[in-house]
Amino acid sequence: MTEEDIFEQIELLEHEIMEKKKKLAQLRKSVPDKKAANYQFTNSEGKKVNLLSLFQDKDELIVIHNMGKSCSYCTMWADGFNGVYEHITQKCAFVLSSPDTPEVLEDFAASRGWKFPIISTIGTTFKHDFGFEKDGHYLPGISIFRKDLEGSIFHHAKAPLGPGDDYNIVWHLFDLLPSGSEDFQPKSRYNSQSLFQLTNNVAIQVKNYKEAINFYEKSLGMKLEKSYENEARFSVGRNHFFVEDSKGNNVFFEFAVDDFQQAIERLVDQGCTITNEYHERSVMVADPFGLKFHLYEVKK
Repeated sequence: MTEEDIFEQIELLEHEIMEKKKKLAQLRKSVPDKKAANYQFTNSEGKKVNLLSLFQDKDELIVIHNMGKSCSYCTMWADGFNGVYEHITQKCAFVLSSPDTPEVLEDFAASRGWKFPIISTIGTTFKHDFGFEKDGHYLPGISIFRKDLEGSIFHHAKAPLGPGDDYNIVWHLFDLLPSGSEDFQPKSRYNSQSLFQLTNNVAIQVKNYKEAINFYEKSLGMKLEKSYENEARFSVGRNHFFVEDSKGNNVFFEFAVDDFQQAIERLVDQGCTITNEYHERSVMVADPFGLKFHLYEVKK
């Protein structure tokens, strides 16, 4: 077979695959929608939310069925969705569901820089009802929901997630390599050379609290997510920006670690000081050069 023949077969096969994908999409749309219950979940902040509220101002909703932080594959898929989240939300709502506790979700999401909403399905039959939990084992996948004008929710479609699927570009890029994608094993950490993972949280202390809130919202265009008596939380891109009413005037970054004791021993040995202790695995640190940061251990 000549090189020209090979390229011709590649082109024909690519065309055939695209046509089959179109047929698959049409076939999925032909499955009748089924009415779904308004499931109750817990978000990463520990607050109760229901399925209907996850739609926000959209009529369609994508729910990712994640197996939890222990699954490096699920983590890589979520990292990919995080990169296109802003594009997705131009058309529909998006949320990631996990069997982990809200506390674990909050810590892990910050360590990955995830900006999409996350819910815990603990205590619900949600994953089981849609085929993503069998015999106590969780499966990765996607569920699509829509709502009507009366607020009724309908399950529209679902798809599994796994190596080689169409929902993570890594595999298709690796398939172009001479070595292929067969032996690839994703890592659960971005930075395997350091104990410290920089999160997407930044905090500042200000003396003029109300004026600061107005400035960051109106002048800089940050989105005000929550506002309390002494603290406000903004979002900007994939980052969270906290403003604290305080007599101090400090800027704080944040690092997540898997082994708190090892990390804190190294920092203290290098001249860092602990300025505040929230609990045994969460402290504020000042380094010898003026940087102040929150250090915490990602919950297991």
